[in-house]
Amino acid sequence: MTNSTPIETRPAEPEGEEAGPSCVMVFNANDPSGAGGLAADIAAIASVGAHPLPIVCGAYVRDTGEIFDHFAFDEEAVAEQARTILEDVPVQVIKVGFAGSPEALSTIAEIAADYPDVPVISYMPALSWWDEGPADLYEDAFRELMLPQTTVLVGNHSTLWRWLLPEWSNERSPTARDLAKAASEMGVPYTLVTGVPLPEQFVENVLATPQAVLASEKFERFDAVFAGAGDTLSAALAALIAGGSDLAAAATEALAYLDRCLDGGFRPGMGHVVPDRLFWAQPEADDDDEPGTSAAFDLPAHDTKH
Repeated sequence: MTNSTPIETRPAEPEGEEAGPSCVMVFNANDPSGAGGLAADIAAIASVGAHPLPIVCGAYVRDTGEIFDHFAFDEEAVAEQARTILEDVPVQVIKVGFAGSPEALSTIAEIAADYPDVPVISYMPALSWWDEGPADLYEDAFRELMLPQTTVLVGNHSTLWRWLLPEWSNERSPTARDLAKAASEMGVPYTLVTGVPLPEQFVENVLATPQAVLASEKFERFDAVFAGAGDTLSAALAALIAGGSDLAAAATEALAYLDRCLDGGFRPGMGHVVPDRLFWAQPEADDDDEPGTSAAFDLPAHDTKH
């Protein structure tokens, strides 16, 4: 399938300079559980081979099971972080996660507009943990301000359905192309829809425009409940595009990467399973080894006196 994407590949390095990793600027909240947010972005982008430039938009108050609260950064703090590094480092892709407030979204949209040649990957997370009033204001701001700057919108099927097509009255659920059409009305050329339900415990993930399906991958549904899958996928997609991959190929590879992350997922606490974004770096399992031990060396007990 031929993909006529306007996303350009990574520009050549200046003559005489050694090529380094592509750079991805990510706007997101800090997640102390390490499941999503900037922790997911940094790990996924680095794992795929790019260099993350993380802009802190706020901080979640959460554990691995649920989000309890969120503290948003002032939009001026967000702008100062981003514009300072943009004056120093060329950025190949911008990735937007949870910005925390309509004001921060306005700032990010303004920055993206100042760099029109840089593709923007926007991820819309589920906001069911938030009060209805702030969540509605945030979604409205994302629709009006961020979507016109977005190159690829990433989101779960049910989240995008509720957000983009709240008046959907058809007996069938909307397809990925239906959601892509709704997003395109706000200026989004491509939409990556995850978790489209299929029969027999399968789900489909689809990269679509209103006119066509550009890539589609079917996966068996995992029994576990994961935290951070959406941030992982969108960050990996951003990194692959930054490295020069064609959009359809980048989406397919990012989905395969996410599947491996989920397959190797682990439960660090008492809540949800966290994707293992560095699955490829784990040592080979040895049946004789106890979990959590290392044969290389033993760490002494922490007995420092203060």
